[in-house]
Amino acid sequence: MKPTRRSLVLGALAAPLAGKARADTWPSGIIKIIVPFPPGGSVDPIARMAQPGLQQKLNANIVIENRPGSSGSLGTSLVAKSPPDGNTWVFVFDSHAVNPFLMDLDFDTVKDLAPVMLIGDAPNVIATHPSKPFKSFADVVAAAKAKPDTITYGTIGSGSVGHLTMMLLSQRAGCKLVHVPYRGGGPAMNDAIAGHVDLIIGSAALVMPQVTAKSIVPLLQTGKTRMANLADVPTAIESGFPGFESYAWWGVFAPAGTPKPIIERFGNALRESLRDPGVSKLLTESLQINLMLGGPQEDADFLKAQMALWGPVVKDNNVKSD
Repeated sequence: MKPTRRSLVLGALAAPLAGKARADTWPSGIIKIIVPFPPGGSVDPIARMAQPGLQQKLNANIVIENRPGSSGSLGTSLVAKSPPDGNTWVFVFDSHAVNPFLMDLDFDTVKDLAPVMLIGDAPNVIATHPSKPFKSFADVVAAAKAKPDTITYGTIGSGSVGHLTMMLLSQRAGCKLVHVPYRGGGPAMNDAIAGHVDLIIGSAALVMPQVTAKSIVPLLQTGKTRMANLADVPTAIESGFPGFESYAWWGVFAPAGTPKPIIERFGNALRESLRDPGVSKLLTESLQINLMLGGPQEDADFLKAQMALWGPVVKDNNVKSD
């Protein structure tokens, strides 16, 4: 039967009311935060740092599930297909903006997920094992030019921002490096500190704890200016790559259609949790994250800008997923 104008109007009015009803009774039941990477990277500790504060502020049981695979897209797909009831959320990494160009996803990155929060960003850092002969990135370039396709570097996966960053740097330097993709920052770092790869590129959040422990030695950072904790390590711009910047970033999304009041309440609780002095100090000093804590619009705008930046790099270089 063809819908009448009256039924369409009533339907349009009913949807917000249903959303409000869900929001009024939320939270109910267990809230799941999906971390689409293994433990040991940077996304997992951020979620776990936020967990106690969220539980307290929302008076709810918060469970964190690691669902790694396909540069974060497997866990993110699970959330995109979950009911929009406020009980499932995903903490994403920079690969979230690259994956749509890298692989055939079974969800739409923009349409099937609602932006919640832009947590922050951090420059990437290239580091090496202390036993390796490299004292600077110039040493890496010289060795790679002398013996092409012999110097290896680990990343969190093919098409990750770290991978694309190294690819562009090596192109501009005129050398060839060998990419070794992993399923997350934890596995990549494990091999780097064991000396199984010559280099690792990762967010400052991933790299800094191991730099502090002297397990790895930083060679280059990709921010516009030097980080205070890496004051002796040059930027790519200072190292002969004018205008070159790349950043890791962290964001939070929910299934599309999650009621706005629920997104606002979860976002506010998360913001307060990450602003806790102890948590904030760990994030900004130990992990070197530039905390933004921006709302849904900032999250959406940043994602759009990152997709516009890295999408053409994937296409122009015919980059494929693992």
